[in-house]
Amino acid sequence: QVQLVESGGGLVQAGDSLRLSCVASGRALSSYGMGWFRQAPGKEREFVATLPWSLSTAYYADAVKGRFAISRDNAKNIVDLQMSSLKPDDTAVYYCVSGPTRNTANWYKSSYNWPYWGQGTQVTVSS
Repeated sequence: QVQLVESGGGLVQAGDSLRLSCVASGRALSSYGMGWFRQAPGKEREFVATLPWSLSTAYYADAVKGRFAISRDNAKNIVDLQMSSLKPDDTAVYYCVSGPTRNTANWYKSSYNWPYWGQGTQVTVSS
């Protein structure tokens, strides 16, 4: 089992920056991917970003590419999401996720492929 706890959400204005952090505990996370999803009111959960254990390549949703940056510290079991140039459309509950990586293309984009989820942290961007 893996427990994930997010922090760093809040209310900001459009154009501001915000940093989310997620601490993982429980089993060892070697070979596990970590990432972020979000869910806006009335919408389905959507993939935001992910980074594998190897730290080789980060993947981002098109909507956040160039504005968000994911990083992780494997020694501390922490994954961060630095969000810049925030827009009102970024308003959502942000969830930290973790799970074994897969060999199928774009596996990380489906919420069904992530077995471990944090409780979520609210990010609200005002215009």
